[in-house]
Amino acid sequence: MSINQFTRYKFCSESNQEFAQTLLKRVNNYFKQNNIERFGDRSMIVKSIFAFGIYFALFAAILFGDFSMPVLFLLWSLLGLGAAIIGTTVFHDALHGTFSKNKTVNKIMEFSAAILGVSGEMWKIQHNNLHHNYTNIENMDTDIDTHNVLRFTPNQKRRWFHRFQLFYAPVLYGIMTLVWISFKDFVSLENYKKRGLIKTKQKYTKEMWKNIFVKVGYFGTMVVLPIFVLPHAFWITILMFITMHFVCGFFLSIVFQTAHVMPHTKFLETEIPEVEENWLVHQLMTTSNFAMKNKVLYWIIGGLNYQVEHHLFPNISHIHYPKLSKIVKQTTAEFNIPYYSHKTFAGAIYRHFQHLYQLGKKQVAMVPVGA
Repeated sequence: MSINQFTRYKFCSESNQEFAQTLLKRVNNYFKQNNIERFGDRSMIVKSIFAFGIYFALFAAILFGDFSMPVLFLLWSLLGLGAAIIGTTVFHDALHGTFSKNKTVNKIMEFSAAILGVSGEMWKIQHNNLHHNYTNIENMDTDIDTHNVLRFTPNQKRRWFHRFQLFYAPVLYGIMTLVWISFKDFVSLENYKKRGLIKTKQKYTKEMWKNIFVKVGYFGTMVVLPIFVLPHAFWITILMFITMHFVCGFFLSIVFQTAHVMPHTKFLETEIPEVEENWLVHQLMTTSNFAMKNKVLYWIIGGLNYQVEHHLFPNISHIHYPKLSKIVKQTTAEFNIPYYSHKTFAGAIYRHFQHLYQLGKKQVAMVPVGA
């Protein structure tokens, strides 16, 4: 697929135009009236210090502490959760450019991608450019492209093994970050070059060397170093490392899948030349919130339980989402436009796996319904 295929894909700006204008005006007025910036504030610095502090403290305890095997496995598991928290609270905002008003600070915080062993540039293309612009659109949003291993949308062909996806999906979710840190960034680099998203040979070469450097540094620190430092057999260290990433991968996958791969969210085929809705309404039709009153979860996942607000305003820091959600809910209600949300995280997870079960069971064209 070439870059021209992306530029030809259009949303209808005339559809629900009054709604879009009203919502944007109200959000802009919120920032003006309260005399605040759309970026993160000092609380982001505090959160980052805490997240990195916990992560490095856990890793230091693993390397230099004297713990039993069960405790070590627990520490590695907590390290995986710590990595996920850095990803959602620091890495995510930084790569959206909303962590700080200061671009230099954002660039520094983007380095958290390297600390986690992944390419920030590949994430920007996949997440910022493709996922956010073309949410839940087949062949455009790579987040719903599983190469037929899972069936996420009714537009995807059903395979016989999809009847079991309810059971094997959690395993695939668990290895998500293992795949990411190992080879996904290299595969993405080749893919984006072919699709015209990496436009020059110099850019391609630069990103290739950055990927190699990041991977060597990450595996050297997180695998080779513990093998030499820890007193047990090397395969135990590798097993603990895998455990860490299973926790991290499963947690991150669940957070993102419950936002879009749901029974009530809308899925579109690429063949449709123009979306019948404007971009803002499309985001509302394809995105769902969960556990909006859970302040602990909000803190841990960087406001990603407010996915609706994040998709409507990806250039605004997550610290503003709770207040913005009130504006969005009021405006959608006035214009009779869906606002999807689940009261609890557990409820959203249940609905996600219910969606997988239904799509795996038979070839059906699912119609979005209210949450």
